[in-house]
Amino acid sequence: MITAVVFDMDGVLFDTERLCQTCWLKLAEEDDIPHMPEVYALCIGVNAQTTERIVYENYGKDFPYEEYCRRTSAMYNQYIEENGVPVKNGVRETLAALSAAGLKIAVASSTRREKVLCHLENAGIAQYFEAVIGGDTVTHSKPHPEIFLTACEALGVEPEKAIAVEDSHNGIRAAHAAGMAPVMVPDLLPVTEEMRKLSAYVAEDMNDACAWMLAAAGKERDK
Repeated sequence: MITAVVFDMDGVLFDTERLCQTCWLKLAEEDDIPHMPEVYALCIGVNAQTTERIVYENYGKDFPYEEYCRRTSAMYNQYIEENGVPVKNGVRETLAALSAAGLKIAVASSTRREKVLCHLENAGIAQYFEAVIGGDTVTHSKPHPEIFLTACEALGVEPEKAIAVEDSHNGIRAAHAAGMAPVMVPDLLPVTEEMRKLSAYVAEDMNDACAWMLAAAGKERDK
């Protein structure tokens, strides 16, 4: 029986994956950097160290990575400061429903833990999460299962009794490798045949995912 749900953050709870992509591509256009859409897609769902490696592999060691990150982060942070964190549709309702059903809830994000906590507080949903695992608190990046196994351990649940909600291919691979039930809620990346095989469920949106998760836990949504 399912007793816990572990959420990815960017692209799942918040529309920050799209926001980050917009910043990266805008700056790449300004600086005439080729092939950034393809390179950015490779970075979805991985931590900062892996992102840095991917960028250098594609653009060479002379690429001004730190300066590029500083400028894209400034654009990203300015948007958040002016508009708040963009919460994805159905997230607040889903968290409330899962909490009311008695399920344990955590976040396992490749983003730095401090930034994850800040976003959760900014959006006013931090109270729903019993554990928050950031990419800087584990050794291996997704698709390695470490971050999900760490989240399950923090919640005190067996991976087989937990659902992982993801939007990225690497996230689904990591959740599957951890022995969890992966639920894919697509965002920027397409649903491939591999993703269908590895996922316990591919949802149309968060509300659809919520209904499936409650059913998997043997719960009904409060009216």
